[in-house]
Amino acid sequence: MNKINLIIWREFITRVRKPSFLIMTILGPLLIAGGILLTAYIGTQEATDHRVLVIDTEGVIGTPLKNGGNVTFFLDGHPWSDSAFKASPYTVRVNLLPNVLVTPQADLYYKTLPSEFGMSTIRNELEKAIELAKLRDAGIDKEAYDRVRKPLDLKKFDIEKVSAQSFAQERALIGFFFGYFMFIFIFMYGVQVMRGVMEEKQNRVVEVLISSVRPFQLMMGKIIGIALVGFTQFMLWIGITATMVLIGLAVLAGDKFDPAQLAEQGMTAEMQAKLITEQQGASAEAFDQSAITDVITQINIPLVLAVFLFYFIGGYLLYSSLLAAIGSAVDSETDTQQFMLPVTLPMVVAIIIAQMAVYNPESPAVLWCSMIPFTSPIVMMVRVAMGSAPIWQLLLSMVLLIVAFIGTTWIAGRIYRTGILMYGKKVSWKEMGKWLFYKG
Repeated sequence: MNKINLIIWREFITRVRKPSFLIMTILGPLLIAGGILLTAYIGTQEATDHRVLVIDTEGVIGTPLKNGGNVTFFLDGHPWSDSAFKASPYTVRVNLLPNVLVTPQADLYYKTLPSEFGMSTIRNELEKAIELAKLRDAGIDKEAYDRVRKPLDLKKFDIEKVSAQSFAQERALIGFFFGYFMFIFIFMYGVQVMRGVMEEKQNRVVEVLISSVRPFQLMMGKIIGIALVGFTQFMLWIGITATMVLIGLAVLAGDKFDPAQLAEQGMTAEMQAKLITEQQGASAEAFDQSAITDVITQINIPLVLAVFLFYFIGGYLLYSSLLAAIGSAVDSETDTQQFMLPVTLPMVVAIIIAQMAVYNPESPAVLWCSMIPFTSPIVMMVRVAMGSAPIWQLLLSMVLLIVAFIGTTWIAGRIYRTGILMYGKKVSWKEMGKWLFYKG
C-alpha cells in the first residue's frame, strides 16, 4: 500500500507542478466564464435595426403593428417590385398572400437576415394582427375573446406527495447536468491516464519502475493520482468560474443586480443571464423565482450529492482502468483508435439515453441503462434527481458498478502487466485476449 501511495503522490505532484496545469487552471475558468458572459451579452444584442415593410394589398391589418426591440414596422397597401425594395431603406419586406384570413401565409424577403428574436417579433405581431382582423369580421369583441381564450395551466402532482406541485422534468435537467459533468471528467482524465502510461512506456521509464513495484500497483497509483489532479483542478475551476461569472453579470447589469443577493437566491448563471435579458427589455417570459425554489426544495440534495460522488468515482475508476490497459498495449496514440470505440461508445449512448430520460423517464431503455455499469453513472443521476428510482434499483445499480469495476480492473491488470513491457509489435484484440491467461 505504501508503494501505491508513493506512486499516487508522484503522479499528483509532478502534474500539479507542470506549467500546463497552472495555465489550464486559469485559462479554463476564463473560457467557461467568458462563454457564459458572451452568450448573455450576445443574447441581448442585435446586429441590425430592421425596418420591416408589410405589404397588405387587401387591407387586412386595420391597426398599427407594435414595434419591438430592433424591429420597426411600416404598412403599405400597394405592391412593391423587387427593384424598388432593393433601393428602399427597408431591410425586410413581408407580402401578405391573398386570402390571408382563410390561409394565413406570407412571404418574407430580406436584405439582412433577422435573428430568431427578430423573426419571432415579426411573426407574433402579424399573427396578432390577422387574429384581430378575423375577430373583427366575425363581430367578436376582443376583450371577451381574451377572457375566453386562455391556455390550460396543467400542473403536475406526484400522488405520493400531493401537497406540492411536481417539477419532475426540471429536476431531471439538474440530474442531466451532473451526468454531463461526469461524462466530461471521465474522458478528460481517463485519456490522461492512457497518455501517461504510453509516455512512460515510450521513454522506457516503466522498466525501472517495474523492478520495484508490481504492474497492478503502478496502474492503480497512476489512476488514483491523476484522479486527484482532476478533482483539484475542477474544484479550482468551480470557485474561479463562479466568482468571475457573478462579477461579469454585475458589470453587464450595472447597478441593477447585487451578485451576493443572486448567489444567496441560488440562481445559476443561465438564470441570471435570463433575468438580465428581461430587465434590458428583451422579449422573454417573466422570471419565476418561487418556481425555482420549489424545484430545489423537491430535490433530495444530500442523496443526489452522495450518489453523484459514488458514480463519479466508480465511473472514473471503471473507464480509466480500461484506458490504462489500452495505453499499455500500444506504442503510439495512433494505434489506440481500434480500441477506443468499444470503450467510448457506452458513454456516448449513456448521454443520449440520459437526454431521453428527461422527457420519458419510464422508458425501458432508461431503466436498463441505469442498471448497466457502463452507462449507469450518467443515466441513474437523472433518475435519482427526479426521484423515480426505487431504493432497491439504486442499490442494485451500485453493486453492479462495483462488481464491474473489480472485473474490469482484473482484466486491465492482466493486460497491463504484459503490454507495459512489450515494444514494436502491433497488438490485436486476439493478442490482448491471450494476455489474460498468461501465468506469472
